[in-house]
Amino acid sequence: MARIEAMCWKCGTDVDAGVPVTRSAACPVCGADLHSCRNCVYYEPGSHYDCHETVDELVADKERANFCASFKIRADFGGKTAAQSAAAKKAAALKKLDSLFSI
Repeated sequence: MARIEAMCWKCGTDVDAGVPVTRSAACPVCGADLHSCRNCVYYEPGSHYDCHETVDELVADKERANFCASFKIRADFGGKTAAQSAAAKKAAALKKLDSLFSI
Protein backbone atom coordinates (compact mmCIF):
# COMPACT_ATOMS: atom_id res chain seq x y z
CA MET A 1 0.00 0.00 0.00
CA ALA A 2 1.42 3.38 -1.03
CA ARG A 3 2.04 5.98 1.62
CA ILE A 4 -0.17 9.03 1.21
CA GLU A 5 1.71 12.24 1.76
CA ALA A 6 0.34 15.35 3.34
CA MET A 7 2.08 18.33 4.81
CA CYS A 8 1.95 20.78 7.64
CA TRP A 9 0.01 23.89 6.64
CA LYS A 10 2.55 26.14 8.36
CA CYS A 11 6.02 24.89 7.41
CA GLY A 12 5.38 22.35 4.64
CA THR A 13 6.89 19.38 6.49
CA ASP A 14 5.69 16.05 5.09
CA VAL A 15 3.39 14.04 7.35
CA ASP A 16 1.89 10.61 6.74
CA ALA A 17 -1.75 11.18 5.78
CA GLY A 18 -2.45 7.45 6.06
CA VAL A 19 -2.30 7.65 9.84
CA PRO A 20 -5.28 9.13 11.70
CA VAL A 21 -4.55 12.67 12.86
CA THR A 22 -5.67 13.04 16.46
CA ARG A 23 -6.70 16.36 17.99
CA SER A 24 -3.38 16.58 19.82
CA ALA A 25 -1.20 15.80 16.77
CA ALA A 26 1.44 18.42 16.07
CA CYS A 27 4.02 18.99 13.36
CA PRO A 28 7.35 17.47 14.44
CA VAL A 29 9.25 20.46 13.04
CA CYS A 30 7.31 23.65 13.84
CA GLY A 31 4.82 22.36 16.43
CA ALA A 32 1.73 23.61 14.56
CA ASP A 33 -1.50 21.75 15.28
CA LEU A 34 -2.25 19.28 12.47
CA HIS A 35 -5.94 18.72 13.33
CA SER A 36 -6.85 22.29 12.37
CA CYS A 37 -8.98 23.92 9.71
CA ARG A 38 -5.90 25.16 7.85
CA ASN A 39 -4.80 21.55 7.30
CA CYS A 40 -8.21 20.19 6.25
CA VAL A 41 -9.38 19.34 2.72
CA TYR A 42 -12.64 21.18 3.40
CA TYR A 43 -10.99 24.47 4.40
CA GLU A 44 -11.88 27.19 1.88
CA PRO A 45 -11.66 30.83 2.95
CA GLY A 46 -14.71 32.76 1.85
CA SER A 47 -17.16 29.88 2.05
CA HIS A 48 -19.65 29.56 4.93
CA TYR A 49 -17.51 29.36 8.11
CA ASP A 50 -14.56 28.88 5.69
CA CYS A 51 -15.59 25.24 5.26
CA HIS A 52 -17.04 23.24 2.35
CA GLU A 53 -18.68 20.81 4.76
CA THR A 54 -21.97 21.64 6.42
CA VAL A 55 -20.92 22.68 9.90
CA ASP A 56 -23.21 24.10 12.54
CA GLU A 57 -20.65 25.98 14.58
CA LEU A 58 -17.90 28.42 13.68
CA VAL A 59 -14.33 27.43 14.53
CA ALA A 60 -12.89 30.84 15.32
CA ASP A 61 -9.17 30.01 15.25
CA LYS A 62 -8.46 28.13 12.02
CA GLU A 63 -4.85 27.45 13.00
CA ARG A 64 -5.51 25.72 16.34
CA ALA A 65 -6.58 22.14 17.02
CA ASN A 66 -10.33 21.54 17.09
CA PHE A 67 -12.88 18.76 17.59
CA CYS A 68 -14.39 18.85 14.09
CA ALA A 69 -15.72 15.42 13.13
CA SER A 70 -15.46 16.24 9.40
CA PHE A 71 -11.68 16.82 9.50
CA LYS A 72 -9.72 15.11 6.75
CA ILE A 73 -6.06 15.99 6.30
CA ARG A 74 -5.24 17.85 3.11
CA ALA A 75 -2.85 15.93 0.88
CA ASP A 76 -2.45 18.50 -1.88
CA PHE A 77 -1.58 22.18 -1.77
CA GLY A 78 -1.54 22.62 -5.55
CA GLY A 79 1.97 21.25 -6.00
CA LYS A 80 3.38 23.78 -3.51
CA THR A 81 4.19 23.69 0.14
CA ALA A 82 1.57 25.24 2.37
CA ALA A 83 3.86 28.20 3.08
CA GLN A 84 4.42 28.81 -0.66
CA SER A 85 0.68 28.52 -1.30
CA ALA A 86 -0.10 31.04 1.45
CA ALA A 87 2.61 33.40 0.21
CA ALA A 88 1.26 33.20 -3.36
CA LYS A 89 -2.28 33.99 -2.16
CA LYS A 90 -1.00 36.92 -0.12
CA ALA A 91 1.00 38.27 -3.07
CA ALA A 92 -2.02 38.00 -5.37
CA ALA A 93 -4.23 39.79 -2.85
CA LEU A 94 -1.69 42.59 -2.40
CA LYS A 95 -1.40 42.94 -6.18
CA LYS A 96 -5.18 43.30 -6.48
CA LEU A 97 -5.22 45.84 -3.67
CA ASP A 98 -2.39 47.80 -5.24
CA SER A 99 -4.20 47.88 -8.60
CA LEU A 100 -7.13 49.61 -6.91
CA PHE A 101 -4.94 52.59 -6.03
CA SER A 102 -2.75 52.81 -9.13
CA ILE A 103 -3.44 55.49 -11.70
